[in-house]
Amino acid sequence: MSRIKKIFATDTYIIPLIAILLGFLVGAIVMLIGGYDPVAAYSALFKRVFGSPYDFGEAVREMTPLMFTGLAVAFAFRSGMFNIGADGQVMIGMTAASVVGIKLGGVLPAFLLVPLAVIAAGVCGGLWAGIAGYLKAKRGINEVITTIMLNWIALFLSNYIVRTFLLLQGQNRSEDNPASLSMTFLFSTFDNARLHWGTVIALAAATFFYVYLWKTKQGYEMRAVGLNPHAAEYAGMNVGRNVIKAMFISGVFAGLAGAGEVLGVFHYQSVFAASPGYGFDGIAVALLGLTHPLGVILAAILYGTLTYGSAGMSFGADVPPELIRIVIGSIIFFIAAQGIVRWVLKPFYFKRKKEKVL
Repeated sequence: MSRIKKIFATDTYIIPLIAILLGFLVGAIVMLIGGYDPVAAYSALFKRVFGSPYDFGEAVREMTPLMFTGLAVAFAFRSGMFNIGADGQVMIGMTAASVVGIKLGGVLPAFLLVPLAVIAAGVCGGLWAGIAGYLKAKRGINEVITTIMLNWIALFLSNYIVRTFLLLQGQNRSEDNPASLSMTFLFSTFDNARLHWGTVIALAAATFFYVYLWKTKQGYEMRAVGLNPHAAEYAGMNVGRNVIKAMFISGVFAGLAGAGEVLGVFHYQSVFAASPGYGFDGIAVALLGLTHPLGVILAAILYGTLTYGSAGMSFGADVPPELIRIVIGSIIFFIAAQGIVRWVLKPFYFKRKKEKVL
């Protein structure tokens, strides 16, 4: 019994699991109020994801950028930073991969071109995030403000580069990118679903996240700075350097998401009217995963499943797909308000102690 109490007294994955169930319950209640059948809706949702090899592959494709951006937000958060700019870093990563792939496509062989495009995307995304880290470390400017502003700059800068240097004549997109991350050997198995190596890179990035933060001296310093920068500085740690480094690594994760989308999914870059939104979804994924790399991967799987499967709710059960946002929002609410979840669990796992009469 004491072990069970210890588990529920700490932040474990039991709380998120119950929060997910409560989120689905809230979604079901909303559907009932709206006159929809929640059983049919959820059945259609999961059938959409697991009903065919193509849909399953596309669902995995949907999860991949969420893994990257969730890791980006979580890494910054663990280091005491709130990276709202992952969306802009994704776009900078896309643009870097597009420039390298298109401009060097006729010069370098594929085995050099693809890694170079991926590295360029990660480095450029990291440098873009590093701007906010530098301003925070050297000028004390809040990173929330700078990253939001950098999102807009990244959007217009990326569009300018595509229009000026990469535009396909007569189209609102770049030329086709010869560098490819597609898993072509799996196309026949998954009915030409757009699976790509970015998913494997995302899992490797999550492993790096864990090893670096919890198994290295540099990671220990970053976590110390995130928990208490004043105490870290008193202990002799360079707070400013760790802030810049944390934002750079966070931006690398987001930039790699851009590489995956350009090189593995679309194979070109569009001129965007607005940000693609991966970075903002990454905030939700990071919160769902409790800013732990394993939790982020699991949260991205859940978020991607719900997002991709929501179209099935519309076609299979005539339920508006926007209702899935209520489910996701409810899950995040219950994770944020863990006291409510523990209160729900308390009658099932804890017995009231009888007062002892001395």
